[in-house]
Amino acid sequence: MTLSLTHLVGIRSRLVGTPRGQFHLLEAGDPADIPVLFIHGNLSSSTFWEETMLALPTGFAAFAPDLRGYGQSEPLPVDATRGLRDFSDDLHTLTGVLGLERLHVVGHSLGGCIAMQFTIDHPQRVRSLTLVATGSPYGYGGSRDAHGTPCTPDYAGSGGGLINPEFLRRLAAGDASDESPFSPRMVLRHGIVMTAQTPQREDMLVAAMLQTKTSEDNYSRDLTLSPHWPHFGPGLRGVNNALSPKYCNLSALAHIQPQPPILWVRGGRDLVVSDSVPADPANLGAAGIIPNYPGAEAYPPQPMNTQIRTVLEQYAGRGGSYREELLAHVGHTPYLDDPAGFQSVFGPFLMGV
Repeated sequence: MTLSLTHLVGIRSRLVGTPRGQFHLLEAGDPADIPVLFIHGNLSSSTFWEETMLALPTGFAAFAPDLRGYGQSEPLPVDATRGLRDFSDDLHTLTGVLGLERLHVVGHSLGGCIAMQFTIDHPQRVRSLTLVATGSPYGYGGSRDAHGTPCTPDYAGSGGGLINPEFLRRLAAGDASDESPFSPRMVLRHGIVMTAQTPQREDMLVAAMLQTKTSEDNYSRDLTLSPHWPHFGPGLRGVNNALSPKYCNLSALAHIQPQPPILWVRGGRDLVVSDSVPADPANLGAAGIIPNYPGAEAYPPQPMNTQIRTVLEQYAGRGGSYREELLAHVGHTPYLDDPAGFQSVFGPFLMGV
């Protein structure tokens, strides 16, 4: 099955050249209005945001780029040792080329982590920060407590080795079928978006997933071997290693000045970000899927939401403001699982800043 990517009515699409490379951009609304920058998550692209872009309150304009290595943007390599700064630097340059000075910044999942990095790097440019099912300030995998303490000295259990090889094979092959639980379409249905989409819209989302670049420098299983359980650690290349807590530490968000207001929206049925996600190596070890699990005392699940809340509480303790909104019935993509519920929280937040 070959899928073509189309856009919803009202969405404009173009390529933008910058000194850092060429980026695909979706836009909605009057460009002269107050800008809202939407940052997509892993295994997706700007097209995931289209309904949300069109639903912005009057007076706001939406800008949603494809990150490097995603969608129709240039497949620039990701230096994992810089954490998420490659992406933050791209966004800083791109928004400068677009003439956008101060922005409302919205990030989903990986995009939430990138939004935090952008806000750390350029707090004076951020009107507000909205984190939607964001990843932890301490990256993905390999940490044990509220403060991101690594489970092992070499951050074993984080990085590219977390990626299922059969899923990666099907992603690289452009598999748009629903014949395997490891196909991108089935991962979308059962892990990323809980609410059934129309067949046409689901095809658009799958097409966006299949545009993810699977070179070693982008979305890959680049890893190192570790003497510590589960015996793999982060490599040096690609986005999945950039998310390792070895390189990704966003706790500096608590110390920035100025302090934009922060909204954190999360789903109560999120299978990707929680205090004990099913795919955490600790849970796979406890289930016998990864052998020789050393036990929860040595290697507990990463408490992602607790880590997020701890940094946001530190932010509030230093004079900032944040609000946590739980949509109990939704999963990892609240704005697609319950668009009206998400807008009832997000729209008033924007208008109140």
